Amino acid sequence: MKVRYLYQQLVSHISVIVIAFLLLSLLFSHYVEQFVYDNKTEELTTYGRNILKDIERDQRNSNALLKSYGHVLDGHHIQYSLFDEKSVIIYSTGLKTPLIELNEEEWDDIKHGHTVTVKQDFKRFDVGVTFVLLPYIVNNQFVGGILLTSPIKGSREVISQMNTYLIYTTIFALIIALLLSWFLSNFHVRRIKRLQEATSAVAQGDYSVRIPSTDFDEIGELAGDFNGMVKKLDASMEEIEVLENRRRQFMADVSHELRTPLTTIRGIVEGLRNDMISESEKEKGLQLASNETMRLIRLVNENLDYEKIRANQVTLIKQDIQLVELFEIIKEQLTSVATERGNEIVVTADPTVEVVADYDRLTQILINITKNSIQFTEQGTIHLRGFANDDGTIIEIEDTGIGMDAKEIEKIWSRFYKAIESRTSNPYGEFGLGLSIVKQLVTMHGGTIEVTSERGQGTKFSILLPKEG
Repeated sequence: MKVRYLYQQLVSHISVIVIAFLLLSLLFSHYVEQFVYDNKTEELTTYGRNILKDIERDQRNSNALLKSYGHVLDGHHIQYSLFDEKSVIIYSTGLKTPLIELNEEEWDDIKHGHTVTVKQDFKRFDVGVTFVLLPYIVNNQFVGGILLTSPIKGSREVISQMNTYLIYTTIFALIIALLLSWFLSNFHVRRIKRLQEATSAVAQGDYSVRIPSTDFDEIGELAGDFNGMVKKLDASMEEIEVLENRRRQFMADVSHELRTPLTTIRGIVEGLRNDMISESEKEKGLQLASNETMRLIRLVNENLDYEKIRANQVTLIKQDIQLVELFEIIKEQLTSVATERGNEIVVTADPTVEVVADYDRLTQILINITKNSIQFTEQGTIHLRGFANDDGTIIEIEDTGIGMDAKEIEKIWSRFYKAIESRTSNPYGEFGLGLSIVKQLVTMHGGTIEVTSERGQGTKFSILLPKEG
């Protein structure tokens, strides 16, 4: 059975309030009753002591004194009776019986000089009364006592009136509490409802939804966390969408790149098979087929490399590498490519500078970045620098090419990203995987890579590899 949260809140709030009020009412009622009866017995005790003192002080006028006290106490609805050591009544303003009816415990207490108080008695008198017994001691000898009684009707009326006020107050307080509880419960339910609706919207794919958040309480903090979660989901979905678009473009590029060399290779093979290519053109055809085959191999290797690195299937075999020798090898491999674009590769590194790294993977890193620099530089210079500092070895590849703006720098590490979308047929890095592989390989070495660039001012890649790899 589904019970709305609003009703759960109301029931819990009202239950707590009702229980609290009942407990407080019972305690207060008991306190008032105790107070009224204690006050009444204190009053009777005071009158009784005064009467006994006055009698002892002026025994000759005791009758007149007792009558005057009788008139005064009658106005307070108090009756009193004097009795001797055998409980025989000597003087009484109210009792008609010849003896005072006391039980053994009460009689024993008063004989030993103790005051006896009974807050409510309904059996020994015509009406329910509160009574006090005080001993009359003369020369350390018990000679009698005084009994003062007051009907409990007046006390009960006071208590009843207090209870009536208490009931009215409780009802009024419960009504206020109910209204306040309804308001607060409604307020919190609306906030939770907003969270529920926002969650449903997110589940349906709407990541633009936001809800008001505060630091006032946990629900407000939850709203803030929800907004943060949705913001990250929105960014992730945008990234996924961008990546998916790049993947689709990549698949289109791959299809094109596969179809073109395969068509070329097939044409050459068919021409050779059917003797449609002259002897003088055969060598040129075979060279073209070889170039297209190498192009296909580069495509496959680039993708295999990326997947292996991403799946953590690459094992690094680290060793001490003399950096200047590696730079010279890179320069030798890429000089022809750089010359085609009118570029020059300049190596700057001290022969003593070494780096701890996997030789093949470091070579792959440097070739990828250097090729990238060559592609975006024309009639310029590509610098390969290396030097050591306290943190490790720093490798810099800097060009004087077209450069990038800040937004583009953030994107170059993404898979399938290409700075120039029309770049689909250059001989290296044409599928947008090169720099993504570079960053992952540097991270696997425990190093960091940074890029600084300005549009039209060239680009510099800085790699820091730790001393101990």
